[in-house]
Amino acid sequence: MTDTAATTTLRFSRLLLTGAAGGLGRQLRPRLKACCDVLRVSDIAELGKAAPGEELQPCALEDKAAVLSLLEGVQAVVHLGGVSTERPFEEIMGPNIQGLFHLYEGARLHGARRIVFASSNHVTGFRRQDETVLPREPVRPDGYYGLSKAFGENLAQFYFDRWGIETVSLRIGSSFPEPKDRRMLATWLSYDDLERLVVSALTAPAVGHTVVYGMSDNRLTWWDNTSARHVGYRPQDSSEPFRAAVEARQQHIDLADPAALYQGGGFVKMGPF
Repeated sequence: MTDTAATTTLRFSRLLLTGAAGGLGRQLRPRLKACCDVLRVSDIAELGKAAPGEELQPCALEDKAAVLSLLEGVQAVVHLGGVSTERPFEEIMGPNIQGLFHLYEGARLHGARRIVFASSNHVTGFRRQDETVLPREPVRPDGYYGLSKAFGENLAQFYFDRWGIETVSLRIGSSFPEPKDRRMLATWLSYDDLERLVVSALTAPAVGHTVVYGMSDNRLTWWDNTSARHVGYRPQDSSEPFRAAVEARQQHIDLADPAALYQGGGFVKMGPF
């Protein structure tokens, strides 16, 4: 448990974590307990046994009635659920588009006022690696997955404008124990910084609809989060200690390869399916 979650003074009576069985969900599940009295966790995959202070409520996001029930009694949501990589559009549409609509409808009907939405850097994956992008610049999705996340950001804006439900859309970079390649020297987000980012998004006093890139304090970066500093996120880790090992593993870059040209990396070449 890092200091960020442990010292927050704002606690929710019931916080919902979707996608709790996924890679990032498993990291956040124990860490978010400091933010709430009850953590409701959901996924379509196995969730294991409920820890103290947890409620298990498996749910398919495509099932509107189940999602509406999932939001009952919830004050805030950390939404990681859905397809998390590039797939055929038909596989993405149900959980990432329909499912997100169901989630926001549940929030509207049951009075949840804050959603932390796991968007993705792939919303702007067709921006070049020699550019620096601000969160509010026009999107350039690099595939169906990125397109679904762009839809999610627009949905979040609509639900704030129409019903006042606040959202922080996190354009998460690459959250792993350490960077795997040169691209991740720019996009890496440590698990501790992921926690700091999510807790900041949950507890900032006023966010409206804010878009933030999810990255650690990396020396190399393609994203400028200045416009989102009101969220209060201050990364404390960096990819720099891993640079020598990464460059030794990947000594050459083919600049004719679209994956080396565009910020989305290999996503820009996936499909058609």
